[in-house]
Amino acid sequence: MSKNGPFALSFHALIVVFMLAPLLVVCLVAFTPENTLSLPWHGFSLRWFAAVFERADFIQSFYNSLILAVVAATLATLIAVPAALAITRYRFPGRNFLNGLFLSPIIIPHLVLGVAMLRLFALMGVNGSFVWLMFAHVVVITPYVLRLVIAAAIGVDRSAEQAAQSLGASRFTLFRQITLPMILPGVAGGWLLAFINSFDEVTLSIFVTSPSTQTLPVRMYVYATESIDPMMAAVSALVIALTAATMIILDRVYGLDRVLVGRH
Repeated sequence: MSKNGPFALSFHALIVVFMLAPLLVVCLVAFTPENTLSLPWHGFSLRWFAAVFERADFIQSFYNSLILAVVAATLATLIAVPAALAITRYRFPGRNFLNGLFLSPIIIPHLVLGVAMLRLFALMGVNGSFVWLMFAHVVVITPYVLRLVIAAAIGVDRSAEQAAQSLGASRFTLFRQITLPMILPGVAGGWLLAFINSFDEVTLSIFVTSPSTQTLPVRMYVYATESIDPMMAAVSALVIALTAATMIILDRVYGLDRVLVGRH
C-alpha cells in the first residue's frame, strides 16, 4: 500500500481544518461573557448555557426534536429494511420505479417538499399535527436508511441463508437469526444517519410545525430572526456535544467502522 505524499497530507489537513474551524469558533463563542458574538478573550463564562436552560421554549423544542428523531428514524428503518431486501433480491414489475420513488426525497429540495406538504396538510386539515410532522420526516430520511441497507444487503453471502432454508428454517427465523445480523451494520448506520438528519432538519420543518410542535432547529431559526446573541452559540455547542457523545458511545459499543463503512 502506497503512502500519501506531502501534497495529499497537506490537502487532507486543510480539509480537516476547514471542517472543524467553524465548530471550534461556535463552541468558543458560547463561553463568552459579552453580549455579542465575540471570542472569550477576557475570560470564560457559562452565563449563556444557564440562559438556555432557563428558556422553557428551548427545552420543549429539544424534547420535540429528540422524540421526533427517534420515532421517525425507527419508522424509516422499519420501512427501508424490507424495501431494500425486496429491491436487491427480487425482480418484479415497477422495481426500478419503487427504488426511484424511495430515493426521490434526496433529489427534491426540502423547500419544495415543505411547500407541497404544507398544502397537502392544509387540505387534510392536519396542519401543526406532531404525528403528521413525523410522517413528513419519515419521507425525507428514509432514503438514507435505504441506501445503506441496500449496500449491506448486496454484500451479504447468501450461502448461510440457503443452508438454513434447506434445513427447514422459517422465513422469520431466517431473517431474525441470519439475515438481520449480517446487514445490521447497514441498518444501524442508516438509523444513525436518519436520526441526525431528522434532528437537524429545518427547511421542511418550518412549513409543517406549529408553535406547540416546534423542533429545536426551527426554534433556533425563529430566535435568530429576532435576535443574534451568544445564546445561539451555546445551543449550537450543546447540539455538537450531543452528536459527538452519540458517535463516541456508538464507536465504543459497536464500532463506527462497522456502522458507517460496513467493515466486519
